[in-house]
Amino acid sequence: MRFIQAIGLMFCLAYLPQAMAESPSFPVTGGVFEYTVQPGDYLIKIGARFGVAAEMLARENVLEYSARLMPGQKLTIDNRHIVPELREDGLLINLPQRMLYYFRGWELVAAYPVGLGKPSWPTPAGEFSVTNKAFNKTWRVPKSIQEEMRREGQVVRTEVPPGPNNPLGKHWLGLSLTSIGIHGTIAPASIYHFQSHGCIRLHPDDIEALFAQIEQGATGSIIYTPLLLAESDGRIFIEAHRDIYHKVDVSLGALEQMAYDAMLSDRIDWSRAADVLEQKDGMARDVTLSSQTP
Repeated sequence: MRFIQAIGLMFCLAYLPQAMAESPSFPVTGGVFEYTVQPGDYLIKIGARFGVAAEMLARENVLEYSARLMPGQKLTIDNRHIVPELREDGLLINLPQRMLYYFRGWELVAAYPVGLGKPSWPTPAGEFSVTNKAFNKTWRVPKSIQEEMRREGQVVRTEVPPGPNNPLGKHWLGLSLTSIGIHGTIAPASIYHFQSHGCIRLHPDDIEALFAQIEQGATGSIIYTPLLLAESDGRIFIEAHRDIYHKVDVSLGALEQMAYDAMLSDRIDWSRAADVLEQKDGMARDVTLSSQTP
Protein backbone atom coordinates (compact mmCIF):
# COMPACT_ATOMS: atom_id res chain seq x y z
CA MET A 1 0.00 0.00 0.00
CA ARG A 2 1.27 3.48 -0.81
CA PHE A 3 0.90 6.02 2.00
CA ILE A 4 0.24 9.63 1.15
CA GLN A 5 0.13 13.04 2.69
CA ALA A 6 -2.87 13.68 4.85
CA ILE A 7 -5.28 16.44 5.59
CA GLY A 8 -7.26 17.25 8.72
CA LEU A 9 -10.19 18.25 6.55
CA MET A 10 -13.94 17.78 6.77
CA PHE A 11 -15.38 16.46 3.53
CA CYS A 12 -17.55 19.53 2.99
CA LEU A 13 -14.40 21.63 2.52
CA ALA A 14 -13.05 21.56 -1.00
CA TYR A 15 -9.51 22.88 -0.73
CA LEU A 16 -6.38 21.80 1.13
CA PRO A 17 -4.61 24.70 2.87
CA GLN A 18 -1.04 25.25 1.73
CA ALA A 19 0.30 24.86 5.27
CA MET A 20 -1.21 21.40 5.49
CA ALA A 21 0.15 20.50 2.08
CA GLU A 22 3.62 20.76 3.64
CA SER A 23 2.80 18.73 6.75
CA PRO A 24 4.34 15.32 7.58
CA SER A 25 2.98 12.20 5.89
CA PHE A 26 -0.46 11.20 7.21
CA PRO A 27 -2.71 8.93 5.15
CA VAL A 28 -5.99 9.55 7.00
CA THR A 29 -8.41 12.29 5.96
CA GLY A 30 -11.29 13.71 7.96
CA GLY A 31 -11.42 14.08 11.72
CA VAL A 32 -13.45 14.01 14.92
CA PHE A 33 -15.48 17.17 15.48
CA GLU A 34 -18.64 18.59 16.98
CA TYR A 35 -21.57 19.39 14.70
CA THR A 36 -24.52 21.63 15.56
CA VAL A 37 -27.83 20.29 14.25
CA GLN A 38 -29.55 22.62 11.78
CA PRO A 39 -33.29 22.93 11.09
CA GLY A 40 -34.41 20.04 8.87
CA ASP A 41 -31.47 17.82 9.79
CA TYR A 42 -31.82 14.11 10.43
CA LEU A 43 -29.19 11.41 10.87
CA ILE A 44 -29.24 10.11 7.29
CA LYS A 45 -28.90 13.63 5.89
CA ILE A 46 -26.00 14.51 8.21
CA GLY A 47 -24.25 11.21 7.54
CA ALA A 48 -24.61 11.73 3.78
CA ARG A 49 -23.00 15.16 4.02
CA PHE A 50 -19.97 14.04 5.99
CA GLY A 51 -19.43 10.48 4.77
CA VAL A 52 -20.64 8.60 7.85
CA ALA A 53 -23.24 5.87 8.20
CA ALA A 54 -26.34 7.09 10.03
CA GLU A 55 -26.28 3.93 12.16
CA MET A 56 -22.82 4.83 13.39
CA LEU A 57 -23.85 8.43 14.13
CA ALA A 58 -26.69 7.09 16.25
CA ARG A 59 -24.48 4.60 18.09
CA GLU A 60 -21.64 7.01 18.85
CA ASN A 61 -24.02 9.71 20.06
CA VAL A 62 -26.14 7.27 22.11
CA LEU A 63 -29.27 7.95 20.06
CA GLU A 64 -32.03 5.85 18.62
CA TYR A 65 -31.67 5.47 14.85
CA SER A 66 -35.09 7.10 14.41
CA ALA A 67 -34.41 9.86 16.96
CA ARG A 68 -35.81 13.28 16.16
CA LEU A 69 -33.02 15.84 16.19
CA MET A 70 -33.50 19.34 17.57
CA PRO A 71 -31.86 22.46 16.08
CA GLY A 72 -28.89 23.44 18.21
CA GLN A 73 -28.31 19.88 19.41
CA LYS A 74 -24.63 18.85 19.42
CA LEU A 75 -23.40 15.69 17.74
CA THR A 76 -19.93 14.19 17.70
CA ILE A 77 -18.92 13.16 14.19
CA ASP A 78 -15.96 10.94 13.33
CA ASN A 79 -15.46 10.87 9.55
CA ARG A 80 -11.87 9.65 9.29
CA HIS A 81 -11.08 7.63 6.18
CA ILE A 82 -7.88 6.03 4.90
CA VAL A 83 -6.89 7.39 1.49
CA PRO A 84 -6.32 4.21 -0.55
CA GLU A 85 -3.46 5.37 -2.78
CA LEU A 86 -1.71 8.37 -4.26
CA ARG A 87 -2.21 9.79 -7.76
CA GLU A 88 -0.20 12.49 -9.46
CA ASP A 89 -3.33 14.17 -10.80
CA GLY A 90 -7.02 13.46 -11.28
CA LEU A 91 -9.62 11.43 -9.48
CA LEU A 92 -9.70 8.26 -7.40
CA ILE A 93 -13.00 6.67 -6.39
CA ASN A 94 -13.09 3.71 -4.01
CA LEU A 95 -16.46 1.98 -4.41
CA PRO A 96 -16.95 0.20 -1.05
CA GLN A 97 -15.64 3.30 0.74
CA ARG A 98 -18.07 5.61 -1.12
CA MET A 99 -15.38 8.27 -1.35
CA LEU A 100 -13.95 10.37 -4.18
CA TYR A 101 -10.45 11.87 -3.91
CA TYR A 102 -9.11 14.66 -6.11
CA PHE A 103 -5.32 15.00 -6.56
CA ARG A 104 -3.19 17.68 -8.13
CA GLY A 105 0.62 17.54 -8.28
CA TRP A 106 0.72 14.49 -5.98
CA GLU A 107 -1.27 16.38 -3.34
CA LEU A 108 -4.74 15.52 -2.10
CA VAL A 109 -6.86 18.59 -2.84
CA ALA A 110 -10.29 17.35 -1.78
CA ALA A 111 -12.15 14.32 -0.48
CA TYR A 112 -15.90 13.93 -0.97
CA PRO A 113 -18.49 11.29 -0.04
CA VAL A 114 -20.38 9.97 -3.07
CA GLY A 115 -23.52 8.02 -3.92
CA LEU A 116 -22.98 4.95 -6.11
CA GLY A 117 -24.77 2.20 -8.01
CA LYS A 118 -27.06 -0.17 -6.16
CA PRO A 119 -25.93 -3.82 -5.97
CA SER A 120 -28.29 -4.75 -8.81
CA TRP A 121 -26.84 -1.92 -10.94
CA PRO A 122 -23.21 -1.53 -9.79
CA THR A 123 -20.86 1.29 -10.63
CA PRO A 124 -18.05 -0.26 -12.74
CA ALA A 125 -14.41 -0.19 -11.71
CA GLY A 126 -11.65 0.81 -14.13
CA GLU A 127 -9.60 3.65 -15.57
CA PHE A 128 -11.43 6.57 -17.14
CA SER A 129 -11.11 10.08 -18.51
CA VAL A 130 -13.48 13.05 -18.34
CA THR A 131 -14.88 13.25 -21.86
CA ASN A 132 -17.25 16.20 -21.44
CA LYS A 133 -18.54 18.79 -19.01
CA ALA A 134 -22.07 20.18 -19.03
CA PHE A 135 -24.10 22.64 -16.95
CA ASN A 136 -27.85 22.09 -16.62
CA LYS A 137 -27.74 19.00 -18.79
CA THR A 138 -30.97 17.41 -20.03
CA TRP A 139 -31.20 13.83 -18.78
CA ARG A 140 -31.89 11.51 -21.68
CA VAL A 141 -33.23 8.47 -19.90
CA PRO A 142 -31.49 5.24 -20.99
CA LYS A 143 -33.71 2.50 -22.37
CA SER A 144 -32.78 0.24 -19.47
CA ILE A 145 -34.04 2.78 -16.94
CA GLN A 146 -37.19 3.39 -18.99
CA GLU A 147 -37.80 -0.34 -18.79
CA GLU A 148 -37.34 -0.25 -15.02
CA MET A 149 -39.84 2.63 -14.79
CA ARG A 150 -42.32 0.56 -16.77
CA ARG A 151 -41.84 -2.52 -14.55
CA GLU A 152 -42.35 -0.45 -11.41
CA GLY A 153 -45.49 1.20 -12.71
CA GLN A 154 -43.95 4.66 -12.99
CA VAL A 155 -44.58 7.20 -15.72
CA VAL A 156 -42.00 6.36 -18.40
CA ARG A 157 -40.00 9.43 -19.36
CA THR A 158 -37.56 9.60 -22.25
CA GLU A 159 -35.89 12.79 -21.09
CA VAL A 160 -35.96 15.24 -18.19
CA PRO A 161 -35.10 18.90 -18.85
CA PRO A 162 -32.94 21.01 -16.52
CA GLY A 163 -34.70 22.05 -13.36
CA PRO A 164 -35.70 20.92 -9.88
CA ASN A 165 -36.86 17.49 -11.08
CA ASN A 166 -33.70 16.57 -12.99
CA PRO A 167 -31.83 13.89 -11.00
CA LEU A 168 -28.49 14.98 -12.52
CA GLY A 169 -28.56 18.28 -10.67
CA LYS A 170 -26.81 21.24 -12.28
CA HIS A 171 -23.34 19.82 -13.03
CA TRP A 172 -22.30 16.85 -15.15
CA LEU A 173 -18.90 15.29 -15.84
CA GLY A 174 -19.19 12.67 -18.56
CA LEU A 175 -16.77 9.76 -18.33
CA SER A 176 -15.24 7.41 -20.88
CA LEU A 177 -16.89 4.50 -19.07
CA THR A 178 -20.11 3.60 -20.88
CA SER A 179 -23.20 5.48 -19.62
CA ILE A 180 -21.44 6.63 -16.46
CA GLY A 181 -20.98 10.19 -15.24
CA ILE A 182 -20.20 12.19 -12.12
CA HIS A 183 -22.99 14.61 -11.32
CA GLY A 184 -24.95 16.47 -8.68
CA THR A 185 -28.25 15.38 -7.23
CA ILE A 186 -31.63 16.73 -6.19
CA ALA A 187 -31.60 14.20 -3.33
CA PRO A 188 -28.51 15.02 -1.20
CA ALA A 189 -29.52 12.48 1.45
CA SER A 190 -28.80 9.73 -1.12
CA ILE A 191 -25.07 10.50 -0.93
CA TYR A 192 -22.98 7.83 0.83
CA HIS A 193 -25.50 5.19 -0.23
CA PHE A 194 -25.72 2.65 -3.05
CA GLN A 195 -28.90 3.83 -4.79
CA SER A 196 -28.00 5.04 -8.29
CA HIS A 197 -28.06 3.31 -11.68
CA GLY A 198 -24.27 3.28 -11.76
CA CYS A 199 -23.53 7.00 -11.90
CA ILE A 200 -21.53 8.78 -9.21
CA ARG A 201 -23.48 11.38 -7.24
CA LEU A 202 -21.97 14.26 -5.29
CA HIS A 203 -23.57 16.83 -3.01
CA PRO A 204 -24.49 19.93 -5.07
CA ASP A 205 -21.85 22.04 -3.31
CA ASP A 206 -19.14 19.42 -3.84
CA ILE A 207 -19.81 18.88 -7.55
CA GLU A 208 -19.88 22.65 -8.08
CA ALA A 209 -16.40 22.94 -6.54
CA LEU A 210 -15.05 19.94 -8.44
CA PHE A 211 -16.61 21.06 -11.74
CA ALA A 212 -14.76 24.38 -11.49
CA GLN A 213 -11.38 22.63 -11.14
CA ILE A 214 -11.55 19.52 -13.32
CA GLU A 215 -10.73 19.95 -17.00
CA GLN A 216 -11.99 17.86 -19.88
CA GLY A 217 -9.45 15.12 -20.49
CA ALA A 218 -8.62 14.68 -16.79
CA THR A 219 -8.06 11.06 -15.85
CA GLY A 220 -9.14 8.91 -12.96
CA SER A 221 -9.53 5.44 -11.56
CA ILE A 222 -12.41 3.60 -9.90
CA ILE A 223 -11.19 0.88 -7.55
CA TYR A 224 -12.78 -1.73 -5.31
CA THR A 225 -10.99 -1.86 -1.94
CA PRO A 226 -13.23 -2.60 1.06
CA LEU A 227 -10.37 -3.29 3.49
CA LEU A 228 -7.66 -0.70 4.15
CA LEU A 229 -4.64 -0.61 6.44
CA ALA A 230 -2.36 2.36 7.12
CA GLU A 231 0.28 3.63 9.50
CA SER A 232 0.18 7.26 10.63
CA ASP A 233 2.51 8.94 13.12
CA GLY A 234 3.27 5.61 14.74
CA ARG A 235 -0.39 4.57 14.94
CA ILE A 236 -1.99 1.74 12.96
CA PHE A 237 -5.42 2.27 11.40
CA ILE A 238 -7.83 -0.20 9.82
CA GLU A 239 -10.93 0.67 7.82
CA ALA A 240 -13.41 -2.05 6.89
CA HIS A 241 -16.46 -1.87 4.63
CA ARG A 242 -19.09 -4.33 3.49
CA ASP A 243 -18.25 -6.17 0.29
CA ILE A 244 -21.30 -4.54 -1.27
CA TYR A 245 -20.76 -5.98 -4.77
CA HIS A 246 -19.54 -9.39 -3.51
CA LYS A 247 -16.12 -9.24 -5.13
CA VAL A 248 -13.38 -9.74 -2.55
CA ASP A 249 -12.53 -11.29 0.80
CA VAL A 250 -13.07 -8.96 3.79
CA SER A 251 -11.82 -11.28 6.51
CA LEU A 252 -9.34 -11.57 9.33
CA GLY A 253 -7.17 -13.75 7.11
CA ALA A 254 -7.05 -11.07 4.42
CA LEU A 255 -6.14 -8.45 7.03
CA GLU A 256 -3.42 -10.68 8.50
CA GLN A 257 -1.86 -11.00 5.06
CA MET A 258 -1.98 -7.23 4.53
CA ALA A 259 -0.37 -6.63 7.93
CA TYR A 260 2.32 -9.24 7.24
CA ASP A 261 3.14 -7.67 3.86
CA ALA A 262 3.39 -4.21 5.50
CA MET A 263 5.46 -5.62 8.41
CA LEU A 264 2.92 -4.33 10.94
CA SER A 265 1.60 -7.59 12.40
CA ASP A 266 3.32 -7.30 15.78
CA ARG A 267 2.05 -3.74 16.34
CA ILE A 268 -1.66 -4.47 15.93
CA ASP A 269 -4.14 -5.18 18.72
CA TRP A 270 -5.73 -8.16 16.99
CA SER A 271 -8.71 -8.29 19.36
CA ARG A 272 -9.55 -4.70 18.44
CA ALA A 273 -8.89 -5.44 14.77
CA ALA A 274 -11.36 -8.33 14.89
CA ASP A 275 -13.99 -5.97 16.30
CA VAL A 276 -13.39 -3.48 13.48
CA LEU A 277 -13.81 -6.25 10.92
CA GLU A 278 -16.98 -7.46 12.61
CA GLN A 279 -18.57 -4.00 12.69
CA LYS A 280 -17.51 -2.85 9.22
CA ASP A 281 -18.57 0.69 10.11
CA GLY A 282 -16.49 2.26 7.34
CA MET A 283 -14.33 4.51 9.52
CA ALA A 284 -10.57 4.51 10.06
CA ARG A 285 -10.09 2.92 13.49
CA ASP A 286 -6.93 2.96 15.60
CA VAL A 287 -5.87 -0.64 16.31
CA THR A 288 -2.38 0.07 17.63
CA LEU A 289 -1.21 -2.40 20.26
CA SER A 290 -0.82 -0.58 23.59
CA SER A 291 2.66 -0.42 25.12
CA GLN A 292 3.20 -2.98 27.82
CA THR A 293 4.80 -1.97 31.09
CA PRO A 294 7.70 -4.30 32.01
